[in-house]
Amino acid sequence: MRIETLDLTIIVVYLVGIVALGLFASRREKNTTSDYFLAGRSLRWPTIGLALFATNISTVHLVGLASAGYKDGLVFGNFEWLAAFCLILLGIVFAPFYFRSRVATLPEYLERRYSPASRMVLAVMAICGAMFIHIGVSLYAGATIIERFFDLDPLLSIVVISIATAIYTVVGGLLAVVVTEALQTILLLAGAVVITVYGVGALADQGITTYAAFAQAVKPQQLSMLHADGDYSWYAMLLGYPVLGIWYWCADQTIVQRVLGARTQRDAQIGPLFAGFIKVLPVFLMVLPGVIAYVLFRDSVGNDPDQTLPVLIEKLVPTGLKGLLAAGLLAALMSTVAGALNSASTLVSIDLVGRLWPNTSEAQLVRIGRITAVVVMLVAMLWSTQGKYFGGIFAGLNHMIACLSPPITAVFLLGVFWPRGTSQAAFCTLLGGFVLGIVVFVADFPAFGFMLISNRLGIPFMLQAWWLFVLCCGLFVTASLMTAPPIPKQVNGLCWPNPLAALTTEPLRSIRDPRALALMLTTLMFALYWRFA
Repeated sequence: MRIETLDLTIIVVYLVGIVALGLFASRREKNTTSDYFLAGRSLRWPTIGLALFATNISTVHLVGLASAGYKDGLVFGNFEWLAAFCLILLGIVFAPFYFRSRVATLPEYLERRYSPASRMVLAVMAICGAMFIHIGVSLYAGATIIERFFDLDPLLSIVVISIATAIYTVVGGLLAVVVTEALQTILLLAGAVVITVYGVGALADQGITTYAAFAQAVKPQQLSMLHADGDYSWYAMLLGYPVLGIWYWCADQTIVQRVLGARTQRDAQIGPLFAGFIKVLPVFLMVLPGVIAYVLFRDSVGNDPDQTLPVLIEKLVPTGLKGLLAAGLLAALMSTVAGALNSASTLVSIDLVGRLWPNTSEAQLVRIGRITAVVVMLVAMLWSTQGKYFGGIFAGLNHMIACLSPPITAVFLLGVFWPRGTSQAAFCTLLGGFVLGIVVFVADFPAFGFMLISNRLGIPFMLQAWWLFVLCCGLFVTASLMTAPPIPKQVNGLCWPNPLAALTTEPLRSIRDPRALALMLTTLMFALYWRFA
């Protein structure tokens, strides 16, 4: 792509401005763990909702969803719409316990609910998730964009992005991260609208002015949200997505850390619901453009679907806007990487160092967190160079999540709904599920030249996640029934007495009640599926 001077200027000015904004936002930060890791517990629900969305919808999703739309169609939109239901679970079921217990990390919550051993295992698993899933895949996605725009070597691109992101993350902590994320969410949505509008206009220029004409120009089922068979069949999504989604939205430190920094319990609950309403948009603004690219630019995209979004920007967007979109993509990448870096540094400082050496001062914990961010970034950079083996950015991302998430989802879901769950069961499930997930990942990683489970056994990764989850639940229940029940302090105030208690414990007093907003979001999602599935 030939980048114009105006576009290049906009990109440089914007990225410098984002770094400066992050540093400015944290100028009054105190050298305490609460301020650095949780933004002083000062976040209100609009900021939480926007930050949740920005951390999720990064360059990985913008590039990956367009790529998936081009290759497979709107079926990938289920990853966005089903997320709304998981955000309802976060806001209604999990957030009250997280806020009232005043934990700084999710492993700390597990220690209170189960045991210190469970805390340590989850901390290690969460650090792996931050390094290899959130940061590693994001860096590869950013390198794809930069290579297309500037013809730079991907490795050089990864180094440049990493240094720029680390500057304000290491210095500024969570407050710097969420302030920049809120701005980037607005820019991302605006940029996605621009691409979609220009894409629809280009269809009209080709004489495709009706939905029927558009449907005739695409591949079979490319405009269908639900497929009857294949890797993304409706039953694979129905069974497998909740396993991935509950971990990602309800039990992953990188995401939930924004909720842990809420000012009030209502902010902690409304923020995720606000993000759930925003999650309606990506199907129309990020997946659909990929389908449009298939109709208009098949010759340019060719057999590399990860080039779909760069081609759309190159072919459709005028000078000036092109630079702003490119800057937004890179800044979005930085926001996700920054959030994961802050999460990893929190886990190491609070859950590992703070737990093993409790006399460590807060200033020392903050310093250790900053060092951790640098080390994690270096490891993630090395992993990101393997991005070409992921089998597509979005598919690769979710395949990794499918291997990591089942034991965590089982332990959190059963732990919050089943008071009989024991510490021994949690530890066995986390450790055993982690090892089993590594085995499945190695057996199905394209870089090793064979995909034993997907190709030879015919089990797609979504159903792999489901069956791993079933095994983990079976292990958890069996181990719980074979061990002594937990003592009262392990369940009082840390789990619901029964599955409906989250909805029925208190009377519904007004439409501003989080449960009322959750009902509105649920109704909207069912209406959308009724209309578009």
